Amino acid sequence: MSRQFLAEGLELSGGDRGVVAVVAVVALAALAVGYVLLKEVLAAGQGTPKMQDIAKAVQEGAAAYLNRQFRTLGIFVVIVFVLLFALPADDLAERIGRSLFFIVGAAFSATIGYLGMWLSTRANVRVAAAANDGEGGREKAMRIAFRTGGVVGMTTVGLGLFGAALVVLVYAGQAPKVLEGFGFGAALLAMFMRVGGGIFTKAADVGADLVGKVEQGIPEDDPRNAATIADNVGDNVGDCAGMAADLFESYAVTLVASLILGTAAFGAQGLLFPLIVPAIGVLTAVIGVYTTKAKAGESGLSAINRSFYISAVISAVLCTIAAFAFLPSSFADLNGISDAVKATSGNPALIASVAVIIGIVLAGVILWLTGYYTGTEHKPVKEVGKTSLTGAATVILSGISVGFESAVYTALVIGAAVYGAFLLSGSVVVALFAIALAGCGLLTTVGVIVAMDTFGPVSDNAQGIAEMSGDVHGEGAQILTELDAVGNTTKAITKGIAIATAVLAATALFGSYQDAITQALVKVGNVAGDLPVSFSNVVFSPNVLVGVAIGAAVVFMFSGLAINAVTRAAGAIVFEVRRQFRENPGIMDYSVKPEYGKVVDICTKDSLRELATPGLMAVLAPVAVGFGLGVGPLAGYLAGAIATGTLMAVFLANSGGAWDNAKKLVEDGNHGGKGSDAHAATVIGDTVGDPFKDTAGPAINPLIKVMNLVSVLIAPAIVTFSIGDNASDPIRIAIAVVATLIIIGAVIVSKRRGTAIADTPAEVVSNGTA
Repeated sequence: MSRQFLAEGLELSGGDRGVVAVVAVVALAALAVGYVLLKEVLAAGQGTPKMQDIAKAVQEGAAAYLNRQFRTLGIFVVIVFVLLFALPADDLAERIGRSLFFIVGAAFSATIGYLGMWLSTRANVRVAAAANDGEGGREKAMRIAFRTGGVVGMTTVGLGLFGAALVVLVYAGQAPKVLEGFGFGAALLAMFMRVGGGIFTKAADVGADLVGKVEQGIPEDDPRNAATIADNVGDNVGDCAGMAADLFESYAVTLVASLILGTAAFGAQGLLFPLIVPAIGVLTAVIGVYTTKAKAGESGLSAINRSFYISAVISAVLCTIAAFAFLPSSFADLNGISDAVKATSGNPALIASVAVIIGIVLAGVILWLTGYYTGTEHKPVKEVGKTSLTGAATVILSGISVGFESAVYTALVIGAAVYGAFLLSGSVVVALFAIALAGCGLLTTVGVIVAMDTFGPVSDNAQGIAEMSGDVHGEGAQILTELDAVGNTTKAITKGIAIATAVLAATALFGSYQDAITQALVKVGNVAGDLPVSFSNVVFSPNVLVGVAIGAAVVFMFSGLAINAVTRAAGAIVFEVRRQFRENPGIMDYSVKPEYGKVVDICTKDSLRELATPGLMAVLAPVAVGFGLGVGPLAGYLAGAIATGTLMAVFLANSGGAWDNAKKLVEDGNHGGKGSDAHAATVIGDTVGDPFKDTAGPAINPLIKVMNLVSVLIAPAIVTFSIGDNASDPIRIAIAVVATLIIIGAVIVSKRRGTAIADTPAEVVSNGTA
């Protein structure tokens, strides 16, 4: 393998720095637009005093949870900062920059997550109040809900783009290495927020449904259920804070992969073009947010989809124009690239524009495909709804079938996009850059995607506040029910798009991992940068296939740990809510108010306690495989994790979404409606699907990228301890053994907690939580 991946000593001209400065200004403009939307949302009316009291309880619970979570994660961030600083780097400036921007990436991810929570807990009551305004209430409620998401979306693109532009301005040719730290910080925080928030929200949701709906026969958001406030809090810390951080890290990591590969493929222009594409996305995001308006008689989902497609088409056109205006028509005209790449045939402008369009088209296809499998108006969900007539078992079986089938088609579509981008060039480095650009193209729509995702929990919370307060009736209640069903589908769609970005980013990072290995080999004396046999002959090497199997297994273990954590926490909630009903009979006739705070506290403690094991596995499993088995098996590990993670994430998200909307279908009056046996069956299906779609499934997205970034970061150290004068098998093996023992210990501790919470409710009362 030649040194075609290297782009050392790359310098930016004055004009290049001007382009980056313009991108940074566009990023700041995105933040300004987000502020304008924020003021608009907060200017809306907040409804009755009772509605405001409920919203305040949700706000306080969500803020308390995230504050405790950030204090917990702060310790972990400090430890990783120190470890990152200890990893090899070309010079001290790079080492300091990588570690500092790890903190910046983590801080940005936390900021966006907190903003998503803060605003959504204030928008929910405003959406409920708007729906109750009579004529025009539907349009007003939908606008507030979507523009709440627009604030978070504009902040996501603004901070992500500004962070990347700042690194490029300061570090120029060293920017890709420093950005590894930025992306790693964003991905690590997002994974923790996804796991913790997911456990919180689904523990409360499952506990509330099992006792309230199934056992007591009361509505979903009935104020007599002690878990209702925790359920509404969970929507915000899981779906708003967690998903906002998730999409931000997708944005950041895709930019990181693009810039790493871009410098090798296109030189300085390859460092700049991946910044230009998302800058165009800022404009199209603004258009998408402001054009979302449902026409009379039109479903809210149709209006949202239309805006998405409008912004996607505009992005495709503008990115194509930018590619031909900024990039040359021949590789020979590019500066700062190797002779091997200069000799590559093809048109860089055409390759870049087609790659971006592939990503944009992929987003549109995923939107349609996910909507088909999870929307109430399509056959799959209708079929799941019909199976409710024969009981909960058939509902669960049909939902699993929908998840499996949709995962196959989604994986094939993502695979087709990756392969299509790969075929754009005969040069591997250029082809990998094309895949990264496809990810950038997909993320030109990220502003609208975040708005779509936030729309779901805000609408769900609005319906909950309306039902708990009893102050919204008739048409207003019907509007909120419709928006909630639309939100279920938009959440499922954004999860599908998020896993697509994860695969594109991970595939591009896979190329970055090879780049890191090549450069490390050169530094230890392998001047040609030739890769070891175990890496270059991946398919035929048995130890690499072992790595594939381990990578796939980690995804299964991670998913199992997340679902089991929800099971344990939900069990504690069930016992607590049962205890309150049993010891306070007046709750049922509204003469006694439930103790909402106790349930919020249980969810908070359990979710934070469960963070450690999956987090340690994500960070340390690549370390154990890389140092223990070598760079080739670690490549296999990443391939196994990407492939299995894609299928698993889509399966979990879409089966859960189908179960949720099948329940909505029955609650709308189909198959016997609310209170029927069919309704009880779909409630069970929805309860099973809750940790699928909102905990384990979405958490796989940042998991894949965390493992890829860890591999890129540790690759030089693996090579150093494996080859050359500094090779040391005892040190290498010791690192692998320590990492493995920590993982095993964490899993054992997690499993010892058990799934059964307690034998009797009295044990739960005396012990607090299990």
